[in-house]
Order: sequence, then structure tokens, then C-alpha cells
Amino acid sequence: MGQMELTDGVLQASERLRPHVRETPVEASTVLARRCGAASVHLKCENLQHTGSFKFRGALNRLLLMSPEARARGVVAASTGNHGMAVARAAQILDHPALVFHPTDAQETKLAGIRQLGAETRAHGHDCVVCELAARDYVTEKELEYISPYNDLRVVAGQGTIAVELERQLEGVDAVFVSVGGGGLISGIGTWLRRWQPQARIYGCSPVNSAVMLESLAAGKLLDLESLPTLSDGTAGGVEAGSVTFELCQDVIDESVFVSEEQIADALRLVVSEHHMLIEGAAATAVAGYLKAGSALAGKRVAILLCGANIASPTLKALL
Repeated sequence: MGQMELTDGVLQASERLRPHVRETPVEASTVLARRCGAASVHLKCENLQHTGSFKFRGALNRLLLMSPEARARGVVAASTGNHGMAVARAAQILDHPALVFHPTDAQETKLAGIRQLGAETRAHGHDCVVCELAARDYVTEKELEYISPYNDLRVVAGQGTIAVELERQLEGVDAVFVSVGGGGLISGIGTWLRRWQPQARIYGCSPVNSAVMLESLAAGKLLDLESLPTLSDGTAGGVEAGSVTFELCQDVIDESVFVSEEQIADALRLVVSEHHMLIEGAAATAVAGYLKAGSALAGKRVAILLCGANIASPTLKALL
């Protein structure tokens, strides 16, 4: 699937998902606009999406494109949180089974949320990579389908529907800030932005502690790098070898922004206090990236993607 085909895929996904996903609001932020002298700043509130994350869009688009026979056999994912909940919710809507593999140290509250949505959970290993390998082995053995969180153009197309909504909601943008993990979110959004607002600058934002995709872009090849603990747990970790998102990120990301844990924490507190909305660390990473860009955004129309709201209660309590 080339760039043009992916653009078509995003448009088709928008129609396919419309009966099921929430068209999340955009909220103007005068306080953020003043911080950098921007003409306007709008927050795209995917933290208000079903399951509390943008991930629901990509997972549902992927399942809707499966044959009824394949869905009936069941789907498998590997996740410690947002992707697992998204796959579980999508499978619940379509009334088909889902199994989510997770590391043994995954947060019980997130696993409970996955199970509440009707999916089965299975612990395997202490590491996300080991857990994913186990899930893929299981898929091969049982002849099921594995649902990747980002390394699948059908998933990327689902995430791109966010930008289709932005086109309806805003007159135009000059800069868009998106947090980057595996790159599926920014690849989808960026693909549609190149059609709608080709002059817009797309900023990819990652924590210094785990910026595998952005470091890989700088190196010109996918790197296998260690990730340190970060508040942006939704974007943390490595990128699958040969991921379709690497070349897409090369095409759509204009600026890479690396933010510290302190900057992420400050951004999260700002959104909670000024906008009275719950966001997770990955969403705060995009806000922190905007704040770091500073005066470069003077007079610009800016959109910031708040990608999710699923923050652990102890983490939120400590930050506030």
C-alpha cells in the first residue's frame, strides 16, 4: 500500500468507523497559545475516545477488515494496556473472542479493564518483546490473526481518521504535535495532513528516556535501543524490525522533539489544572513538545493530539 493508497484507506476507514467511534472534540487552549505566542492552539481530545485512547480506531478498523470466518476464530494481541483494551472493545462490538498476552508485571487495573471488555488475558514473561513473541507463536499454532498496535497499514489507516475529523473541525493548521512510540498514530495523521494541509509542520514528540523511533529516524535505520522508565509509558519500548511505520515516519515527520520527564510532568499538570481533563503521560508528551518548541510557533495555528487518558491512579496522585 503506497502513500496514495494509504490516503484512500484513511478515508474509507473514516466511513467504516463512523457508526462506532466517538468524534472527539477539539478544545481551544488560550493558556497554551499565550505560552508560545501562537495564534491558536486546539487540543484534539482522543483522551475522550472509547477505551480512553486513540488505539480503538486502529484496532476496530483492523477487525472490520477481517473476514467473518477469521474473526469468529478469534484475534490475539500483546499489550499492557491501551492496545489490549482497544482490541478487547473492538472484539466485543463484533461479538468475537479476543486473547491479550501481557508481561507478568503488567498493572492489574489495566488487565481488569481488558477482561471487563470481554477478552481473555494471559501472562507470559517479564518483557514486552518476549510476550509479543509468545503471542505470535500462539497465533501461528492456532491459525488465528495477530493484531499489531502499529505495524499494520490497516491499523495506521484507522488512526488517520483523527485527521479526517480535524479537517471538519478546524479551518486549517500550521503545526501539529503528536507523541511517537511505534509510529502508527503519527503515520496515519500525517498521511491525511499531507493531503489536507501540505504546508503544515508535523512534530513528533518522544520522551528522552524512550525515543526509539525518533533516534532511528536520525540514524536513517531502525535501531535496537534500551528504553528507560518514563511517564509516557504508552509510547515506551522498541519498534518492531521491518515496521511499515519507519518509512511513513520518514515521510511525514518534519521535526523531532525530545522531552524530559520533568517537562512531561509539568505538561500533564497544566492540562489537568487548566482544562480539567484527565490525560496520560503519552498525551502530555505532545503538550510538552509544543511547549519546548516555544517561539518558533509565534502566530501559528497549532493542533496538539491528546492521545489518551489511561494513567495509573498512583502515578496521577504522585504527580498532583
